[in-house]
Amino acid sequence: MGALLTGLFASGAINAVFGKDATGNPVATGAVGGNWHQVVNQAVGMGIGWALAIVGTLALLFLVDKTMGLKVSAADEAVGLDLSQHGEEAYDLNS
Repeated sequence: MGALLTGLFASGAINAVFGKDATGNPVATGAVGGNWHQVVNQAVGMGIGWALAIVGTLALLFLVDKTMGLKVSAADEAVGLDLSQHGEEAYDLNS
């Protein structure tokens, strides 16, 4: 949301790097100033960030699945992960 709102509210008065037009007024940088292209730029940047996060997550899940597995065995699940993985019981339900 913040990335999109940056494109919406960007202002040349705040960031002088965008310069001024021929009349000396700050150039429109955000949608509020009339430049909707910046919102598109921000949305593209968000899409690239999401794509990198998704691809990176899937790659890591694939590596973990091939090395140690993502799931415990059915027997370990039946016994309970506290006993099968840690060797102790987390909750004493019999007392």
